[in-house]
Amino acid sequence: MSSVKTVLIFVGLLLAYDTVGEPASLCQIQGNPEFPVLSKDGDVMIGGAFSIHSKITQPSVFFTERPTAYKCTSINLREFRFAQTMIFAIEEINKKKDLLPNISIGYRIYDNCASTLSSMRAVMALMNGDELTLGNSCSGQSEVHAIIGESESSSTIVLSRTAGPFQIPVISHSATCECLSNRKEYPSFFRTIVSDLYQSRALAQLVKRFGWNWVGTVNSDNDYGNNGMAIFLSAAQEEGVCVEYTERFNRAEPEKLLKVIEVIKKSTARVIVGFLSHVEMNNLLDQLSLHNITGRQFIGVEAWITADSLVTPTSFSVLGGALGFAVQKANISGLEDFLVRDFWETELLCNETNTERVLKTCKENPDLVHLKGHNDDLEKLRYPTNIYKAIYAVAHSLHSILKCSDGQGCNKALEVKPWEVVEALKHVNFTIKNGERVWFDHTGAALNRYELVNWQRGSDGSVQFIPVGYYDASLPSDQRFTLNTEAIIWPGGGKELPVSVCSESCHPGTHKVLQKGKHVCCFDCIPCPVGEFSNTTDSNDCKKCPEAFWSNQNRDACVPKNIEFLSFTEVMGKILVIFTMFGLLLTLIAATLFLINKDTPLVKANNSELSFLLLFSLSLCFLCSLTFIGKPTEWSCMLRHTAFGITFVLCISCILGKTMVVLMAFKATLPGSNVMKWFGPAQQRLTVLFFTFIQVIICILWLTINPPFPYKNMKYYMEKIILECALGSPVGFWAVLGYIGLLALLCFVLAFLARKLPDSFNEAKHITFSMLIFCAVWLTFIPAYVSSPGKFTVAVEIFAILASSYGILFCIFAPKCFFLVLKPELNTKKHLLGKTQA
Repeated sequence: MSSVKTVLIFVGLLLAYDTVGEPASLCQIQGNPEFPVLSKDGDVMIGGAFSIHSKITQPSVFFTERPTAYKCTSINLREFRFAQTMIFAIEEINKKKDLLPNISIGYRIYDNCASTLSSMRAVMALMNGDELTLGNSCSGQSEVHAIIGESESSSTIVLSRTAGPFQIPVISHSATCECLSNRKEYPSFFRTIVSDLYQSRALAQLVKRFGWNWVGTVNSDNDYGNNGMAIFLSAAQEEGVCVEYTERFNRAEPEKLLKVIEVIKKSTARVIVGFLSHVEMNNLLDQLSLHNITGRQFIGVEAWITADSLVTPTSFSVLGGALGFAVQKANISGLEDFLVRDFWETELLCNETNTERVLKTCKENPDLVHLKGHNDDLEKLRYPTNIYKAIYAVAHSLHSILKCSDGQGCNKALEVKPWEVVEALKHVNFTIKNGERVWFDHTGAALNRYELVNWQRGSDGSVQFIPVGYYDASLPSDQRFTLNTEAIIWPGGGKELPVSVCSESCHPGTHKVLQKGKHVCCFDCIPCPVGEFSNTTDSNDCKKCPEAFWSNQNRDACVPKNIEFLSFTEVMGKILVIFTMFGLLLTLIAATLFLINKDTPLVKANNSELSFLLLFSLSLCFLCSLTFIGKPTEWSCMLRHTAFGITFVLCISCILGKTMVVLMAFKATLPGSNVMKWFGPAQQRLTVLFFTFIQVIICILWLTINPPFPYKNMKYYMEKIILECALGSPVGFWAVLGYIGLLALLCFVLAFLARKLPDSFNEAKHITFSMLIFCAVWLTFIPAYVSSPGKFTVAVEIFAILASSYGILFCIFAPKCFFLVLKPELNTKKHLLGKTQA
């Protein structure tokens, strides 16, 4: 915007310079008049401003003398075609009988030489004309009723700001700056092209669609480039695209351009978004070719992506494979013939038969004459359609204002005021001959769609702009893109999609961790922690697996946790089963020996009935350990603890009965004692039954109130589930265990008291040792049981059962079996009584 202010100040000073010798009372032009390059008189006039030349040598301004005239060089064929198209549309309308039938349209076309300074001079000339004096009053009607132009947004802003206060409509075919949509600042501006708001967002979506999240940007340092790039940067941020660098330069700042080249050299981004006018792009292209910077993927805008001036012998090495949005190409019948032949025969016929003004144009612009017959660029023309629409929009507006009809023509007596044209343009709605409908929205813009083109080399070696998709801003957001990726040729002539990322994508099983002090697109890929997963690419974080699941080795999915329990098939289970069956076998052998020798003195002396009941209970103790192995179920959990409690109480009750028998038997040998009649076989059975019945009652209460149940324990291990039997009621479990311990302690005390009885009643010593082992085992079981995790808890319990069972079996029955098998000669009443007598 600063450049616009500078131009306004300069022109103000220029206009303030008084022409020497002119009468002060006359309205006169301050300075030299500006003459159009092409012009024709008519009943109504339409002005035009195009950059027919692309370079200007600006005069030095010292403010002490009149500035010298500027000089324009470097013909711009594309802009010249725009001027030709304007004339073609006007001549076509002049021949029509249904549109402005008795009104002729004239034109005045100026060359602004791609300079905002020249744009200001052109718009002043369009409004004031080129007459040196206009009489005594300077107020009056504008020379033109509408202005077509310009191609660049910055120059168009100059045009609109200058003509706006006079409500002269300006219709641009190519100015796309979103800033021009502001109806408060530019109330009389219209355009036959869509705003950059859509193009910039489309660029961001295009970059995102190809997975490029690390790009560089370069834009023209003017209203067009700055506004367009600002919208792109905002849209890119929303799309998650990071910008490594944002550089800008102006065509008049070669030192900034060199800085841009150095930044591009050092950058790691392989994709460059160029929001540039074709002049700045041409300057950038020259430097890129000079420094041999190739292999970048350029993303372009409508201003340069199809500019024929960029096609040079060296440009394809830099821009080959470039993608960008262009104005959709549309054919207008008769236009090509006019551009190549009719224009030169009617409008710019440089011979003595033509008017003085045309001959002057031929003399001052010999480079234009050299374009006669040139037709190589016709297939690449796109913007002429927009100019054609603009001319017809003005014509339809004038047709409405002049109240034209087919029978009576137009009312020439009506004076067309510029503000009336502005209002009429807001309501135009017509269809041109190729079928396209033309109307303006509330911002003054026409709705149309972009064509996505790709720089490719044809079979003949020429550079071609091949359509590979479309972007229609009028459709819903999810339907705007139509893309044929298979038709795209990437830089280097390959079909492989270029990669431009700051960091490679994080695969499933990892998550992104931002690198400190860098863009959000620069990150490290960290594997998910144990128990968490990510199943998408570029995941920001990992998700925890559900409670019953665990992450797999790749951390990209959750799998059910392994359910662990002490099974019969694993090594530990097999070993415990072997020890159990071995103990059961030994118990059966002992029972068999006792059964075979039941009538012998040794067996009789040791209370054979309680001995057989004890062996039976020991068998049950060994067998109950098997209920602790295998998958816990509701029934097995209840069975294992109750069976363990009842069988061990039965076992301890038998031992307690045997101990009491020993004590009673000793007292019965004393003179006058009849104690044995109170503790005979019936009392012994009742004692065992009584003690066992108490345990049965405890177990029934336990199972009734809060029984054991299968429980999936997930606390000990994160990666697996321990399927175990929960106690249900801990009080019930410890009551069962405590009752067993109480009986064992009582049995130990009684046996300890009977340890010094005569040898014939020496079973008390064996009971003492068995109870000592039993108590030791179960005392050590308690801390081991509490601290052992998972299935080892069950293994500890089984080990305690087997150890205590083996202790009882060996301490009580091993000595007797020794005598029964190896010393049968000692199994006599005489020997037992002899030992007593001794």
